[in-house]
Amino acid sequence: MSHSATIFSKKSSDKAGDLSHRKKINFNIGRYNDAVPKGKSQFEQLNLARERAKNTKWRAIETLDQQLEEFEMQFSKRGGKVIWAENSEQAIAEILKICDQKNCKTLVKSKSMVTEEIHLNDALSKHGIDSIETDLGEYIQQLDGEAPYHIVTPAMHKSKEDVARLFAEKLGTPPNLDPGELTLVARNILRKKYVEAEVGVTGANFIISDIGAVAVTENEGNARLSASFPKTHIVVVGIEKVIPSVNDLALFWPLLSTFGTGQQMTVYNTLFCGPRQPNETDGPEEMIVILLDNGRTSILQNPKQRESLYCIRCGACLNACPVYKNIGGHSYGATYSGPIGSVITPHLQGMEEFKHLSHASSLCGNCTEVCAVKINLHELLLDNRAEAVDEGLTTFPERMAWKAWKLSALNRRLMNFGNGNLKNKMVNSIFKSWTRNRSDLNFSAQTFNQQWKARYK
Repeated sequence: MSHSATIFSKKSSDKAGDLSHRKKINFNIGRYNDAVPKGKSQFEQLNLARERAKNTKWRAIETLDQQLEEFEMQFSKRGGKVIWAENSEQAIAEILKICDQKNCKTLVKSKSMVTEEIHLNDALSKHGIDSIETDLGEYIQQLDGEAPYHIVTPAMHKSKEDVARLFAEKLGTPPNLDPGELTLVARNILRKKYVEAEVGVTGANFIISDIGAVAVTENEGNARLSASFPKTHIVVVGIEKVIPSVNDLALFWPLLSTFGTGQQMTVYNTLFCGPRQPNETDGPEEMIVILLDNGRTSILQNPKQRESLYCIRCGACLNACPVYKNIGGHSYGATYSGPIGSVITPHLQGMEEFKHLSHASSLCGNCTEVCAVKINLHELLLDNRAEAVDEGLTTFPERMAWKAWKLSALNRRLMNFGNGNLKNKMVNSIFKSWTRNRSDLNFSAQTFNQQWKARYK
């Protein structure tokens, strides 16, 4: 068992039995489930909208090289700069180089999963740069020293009482503040940071090739402030986030908001088209987009797994997954959790280390059912399992167990042998890895074949 699998097993077992955690998650996901049907009501033909979005992403991914080159050309025309980063080390090196040129001591950062993927905050801290998360949920998690719990709602696992206690401990506020008061405390602190910061960093929900723009969706306005107050704006974005045309936003923005939070449209939807132009009064003096690969082209070259690159990071599959709702986001031990995380993490970070995530699923298909762009997530999880076997990433006992099962399944006498107690003893005593987190299996005294013969002679 890999180190990551060992950690996953322990964390998931602990969280599955944590009733307080389950109560908080069920409450927050329950509110999400109440809101989503209202958001979906804006679509006259929701299934058709999802199908069109999938087809658009298919076209973008199938022509990814052309789309990215078109984006770079259009973005560069307005004075923007594009940097291609093959991996997280290259991306961090480029960001540190920019920060060094700007003599950056304080950096403000909006919510971005891809910067979590490359562990940007840790890298900046090691070089003496104060990186401040400006999204409220991310700020809460940063105060607590935790990674985001959820793709869309980073502090979903915390109650308002948990946040009040955290602010009291870290910021010295009264321990009984309500959510509105806690928000004002965070706002007062963060507003000062926007003015101090030399560099602002954002992610991107979409990059648009035909006009060379970056689209950012948010509910707090912190991304706009992070991009416009500092003189330098850096965008870190995965290469799969491209869409062909600005006209596609009329479909993708409502889909993202509905499936992400249940809103018809998020509060702030912004297009960043480059640095401040001569006839403009605000905006950064310099804008740089870092296009990150970091394993995405390995997914691209996989004919089956390529579909996972369609993901728009709405988080709907996490909210629908019965496994995620029981073990929580931190148990996965990876940047991306839930069904989509279980699909892509083995390819981004190594199948040998993370193949266990593909088994963290009931294969109920609910993730596929709710996906905004109709990715066949449960089938991709099965494909991951098959790939792990094909690559020989299975243990000797596991291989022997399946060989024994195959041998007996193809032989009726062996199938009928040792019914009831003998089979129960073999499975429940020998295969302890199966029964460690499951109830014992109980075989009937007779197989169906034997019962049929006994009934009909």
